[in-house]
Amino acid sequence: MYAIVEIAGQQFKVEKDQQVFVHRLEGKEGSKVTFDNVLLIDNNGKINVGAPAIAGASVAAKVLEHLKGDKVIVFKKKRRKGYKVKNGHRQYLTKIQIEAISESGAAKKTVVAKEEKAEKVEKKVEAKKEVAKEAKPKAAPKATAKKAAPKKETKKEDKK
Repeated sequence: MYAIVEIAGQQFKVEKDQQVFVHRLEGKEGSKVTFDNVLLIDNNGKINVGAPAIAGASVAAKVLEHLKGDKVIVFKKKRRKGYKVKNGHRQYLTKIQIEAISESGAAKKTVVAKEEKAEKVEKKVEAKKEVAKEAKPKAAPKATAKKAAPKKETKKEDKK
C-alpha cells in the first residue's frame, strides 16, 4: 500500500515505515504529524484518486530529527567581464517516518471543521449587517449645477 501525499508544498510517494526527508516542519523531534492532503492511494491494486485530494484520507508520520542538507555551491560567472559570484546554501530539512496511511477516519474531522468555518462566516456576515445598519444614512446628493449656455461665436472677418 502506498500513497501520494503533499507535504510542505512537495508531493511524495510514501509507504508505511518509510523514512522521508522533507522541508522543515514545525513539530518537535518525536512528535506525531498528520497530512490530510492525500492525492492518491493504492491499496493492493485498488487505486483511489482524489480530485484534487481524497476526502477523509490522511497519512500519519513521526518526526525523527531536524537537520541541514548537503551544501550546494552556486557559482555565477560571465566570461571576459570579470564577474564571478560564489554562494552556498544548506537547506533545512526534517526526517520523518511514515507510520500509517488511512483512507478514512479524517472525514469526520473535516466535516466538523467545515461546519465551524461556515458558522464563523455566518457570524462575520451578521456583524457586517449590524455595522451597516448602525452607519449613518448618506446625505442627499447635491443638486447638480446647470451648465452655462454656450457663447455665440463671432465671426472674424478676414481683412484683405
